[in-house]
Amino acid sequence: MQKVLFTATVDSHIKHFHLPYLKWFQEQGYEVHVATNGEEEIPYCNKKHIVRFERSPFKTNNLKAIKQLKKIIEKEKFDIIHCHTPMGSVVTRIAAMKAREKYHTKVIYTAHGFHFFKGAPIINWLIYYPVEKMLDRAMDCLITINEEDYNLAKRRFKTKQIELVHGVGVDETRFNITMTEQEKAELRRSLGIEENDFVIIYPAELNKNKNQGMLLNAITKLKKQGYENIKVLLPGKDSNNGAYEIMAKNLEIEQQIKFLGYRTDIPKLIKISNLAVATSKREGLPINMVEAMYCELPCIATINRGHKELIESGRNGFLIEINNVNQLASNILELYKNKELRIEFTKNAKEKAEVFILYNVKNEMEKIYRSYKGEK
Repeated sequence: MQKVLFTATVDSHIKHFHLPYLKWFQEQGYEVHVATNGEEEIPYCNKKHIVRFERSPFKTNNLKAIKQLKKIIEKEKFDIIHCHTPMGSVVTRIAAMKAREKYHTKVIYTAHGFHFFKGAPIINWLIYYPVEKMLDRAMDCLITINEEDYNLAKRRFKTKQIELVHGVGVDETRFNITMTEQEKAELRRSLGIEENDFVIIYPAELNKNKNQGMLLNAITKLKKQGYENIKVLLPGKDSNNGAYEIMAKNLEIEQQIKFLGYRTDIPKLIKISNLAVATSKREGLPINMVEAMYCELPCIATINRGHKELIESGRNGFLIEINNVNQLASNILELYKNKELRIEFTKNAKEKAEVFILYNVKNEMEKIYRSYKGEK
């Protein structure tokens, strides 16, 4: 029986993004293995390996993880290894070097957004770029998920096969739901949203990179102009120790900002919203924007390589400068006042999002997998 191994630093990465591909390999008759630094059960996984990957490149545990993973690879003799996450992929590619020569194991690496990119801090280029450059031949295929990373890889790396795939795939079936007007009204009421409120949604982990503070400052400006009926939904795990909630209270906008924590009903929350906003500093390819666009929401997003992949400013949304609070407030107000513009943007948003849905991305990935299937 052929074997495939998926690796990532944490369980959540595999569970959130790669289950359709684990399932596909099982359907093709593969024995599916997963290696992460976690103990959760993974669907469509025949064998789980706990490897002590660390996210930080400075942790010595990663040296132990290389030795640990080498033993697993030597024992299992995988046909294909697909690695993900920055340090998970570094450890995996080093551990798999001998297997590529000895067993002709094929190694695929998906870069979910290089840490070095145009405008990135110089420290990122000093730390991450040399490592990727050193390992550019330690794999058979490098997959990028946005054009900026793809073009950079083609210019700078010697990897034999470099592919552009449109993200990890948004499961469109989750969002093909209908809600009655009564159901929408009930959900809005449960969240403290009035009938005439204009609702902005930003589904994302609360952290410094996602930069929710920029949105809070924009809402403060709009409140001072009298637009207290503009409400914001912030569903997502708080990894910022409550800093944004404190900020909202200090700005006296806590009545307008709904900190919802981790939610499993994102499709319904999008359905009751009027506008999606994303203020992150860095993105590979943002799933939250694809989901909003697929649900026909107009979008406002900061200029970065991931958002530029999705938003055509003036056609399906607005692209704005990072931390330009005045520009964000102005664009929110323009879409708040101009229903015709919102309708125009929504028509174009879904059309753009179609490229990134799971059905299409899965076809792209299957083509790559099939090119190595049975090749040993």
